[in-house]
Amino acid sequence: MSGNGKAARWVLLAYRIPREPSTPRIAVWRKLERLGVARLGDGLVALPADARTREQLDWIAQEIIEGDGTATLWLANPASAAQERETALGMQTARAAEYQAVTTQAHAAAQAEADERGRTVRKLRAELHRINRRDYFPPPERDQAHTAVQDLATLHDATDQVTS
Repeated sequence: MSGNGKAARWVLLAYRIPREPSTPRIAVWRKLERLGVARLGDGLVALPADARTREQLDWIAQEIIEGDGTATLWLANPASAAQERETALGMQTARAAEYQAVTTQAHAAAQAEADERGRTVRKLRAELHRINRRDYFPPPERDQAHTAVQDLATLHDATDQVTS
């Protein structure tokens, strides 16, 4: 949400895509998930509007049209701050769960062998990068996940120096 009390602009993608063949529909669904969209209804998704999100949803709209579907992009303001807060909270809650999963994996990997810890650090850093790209309303779990992965990396580096 914008800091001035006014609702921020959002980019909405309204779309319909044929059920068959299912491959294009699944590809679109996965791309929307990677972007971290808010699902407002069947065939209606939203992201906070900026140049990057508009461009990404525009690419997906083109892909839907090329797959014999229909797609339109809209720029909109929520009718109330409460509606915007609710949408943002839903997105934030989804990211919080993803960050919590990273934290849990990092803590579990602290007990693993050094080689496994190193692989896990690389995997979790990549996962944090993916989550960060779709994190528009960072929850407290974000910092916890970053700290857990950094602690795991520090443990791995310390153990690696001792065994070298």
